[in-house]
Amino acid sequence: QVQLVESGGDLVQSGGSLRLSCVASGITFNFYSMAWYRQAPGKRRELVAVITTTYSINYADSVKGRFTISRDNTEKTVYLQMNSLKPDDTAVYYCNADLTSRVGARYIYWGQGTQVTVSS
Repeated sequence: QVQLVESGGDLVQSGGSLRLSCVASGITFNFYSMAWYRQAPGKRRELVAVITTTYSINYADSVKGRFTISRDNTEKTVYLQMNSLKPDDTAVYYCNADLTSRVGARYIYWGQGTQVTVSS
């Protein structure tokens, strides 16, 4: 059974920092690209940051310079360090695992989400 369990969400003041963690089980973690998405009320889910199996990283423009994604394959964990938080960062943050096999099969898994609220 695949599980992605996020933690670290909280209520924080504008300008503050949080570190989100996502622990994976039931998958061969180092085979998967890992990503963080977020969804604010009334808005579509959006990609925040992604780190591939070769440690290639991309960020949404809105978080560049403030957020840092990293992974620890030994611990099967992906992190999102969030600094200089803004009220617009308020959302439920979801962990995502994504693999496309050599024969083209796609495997995508989601965590249950963790709430981040930034007060002004």
